[in-house]
Amino acid sequence: MWLKGEPYAPKSVLDARNHGIDTVYQDLALINQLSVYNNLFLRREIVKKPIPFLSNREMRKRAREALEETGINIPRLDVPVARLSGGQRQAIAVARTISGDADIILLDEPLAAMGAKEGALILDLIARLKAEGRVSIIMILHNYVHVFQACDRVSLIQDGVISLDKPTNETSVDELNEIVVEEYRRARQAAMAEGSGGASGERNGA
Repeated sequence: MWLKGEPYAPKSVLDARNHGIDTVYQDLALINQLSVYNNLFLRREIVKKPIPFLSNREMRKRAREALEETGINIPRLDVPVARLSGGQRQAIAVARTISGDADIILLDEPLAAMGAKEGALILDLIARLKAEGRVSIIMILHNYVHVFQACDRVSLIQDGVISLDKPTNETSVDELNEIVVEEYRRARQAAMAEGSGGASGERNGA
C-alpha cells in the first residue's frame, strides 16, 4: 500500500487514523442509546480539566458546527441516534470521520438498505465533499448505478484481484455487468462439470 507517495502498512485502527485514514462501516459503529453529539465524539470525548468530567456543552457546540459545515440538518443533537432515520445516522457517521481531520475516508456500502430519499441525502453529502476537495473518498458498492452517480473511478475486484480499473467516463454499467455475468457463467460451468464427473465416477465404480 502507498500513502501520499510513501509505502505504508497500517499497524492498527488508531495508526490509520493518525495517518488521516478513517472508515464509515456498513453497520455505522454508532451507539443507538447515545445522543447525536456523543456519537460524534465517540472515543474523542472532550473532558474538563483538572476534573475529568465530560464537557457536554462544548461537544454539543462543536457537533453543531461539524454538522453545519457538512450541510447535514439534524434539528436536535441531544436525541438518541436510534430515533433518527437511516440516512441521518449514515450522515452522522460520515461527519464524525470528517470532524476527526481525515484525509481519506473509506465508506463501506454507504447506501445499503436505504430508501431512495435517504440514499439521495447521502449521495448529496458525498457530492458536496467531492466538490469541496477536502477529502478523498473510497466507496465499496455493489450497486453499479450508485458507482456512476458518485465516483470518478471504478475498480472491479474479483477473487481478490482488480480485474477492471477505469475512470467512470470510460466504462459503463453494461460493461461491469458483462464481466460479472461471465464470471458467473464460468463458475456455473465448472460446477456442472464437477458434478457430472462425480456422477460418472460413481456409475463406473458401481
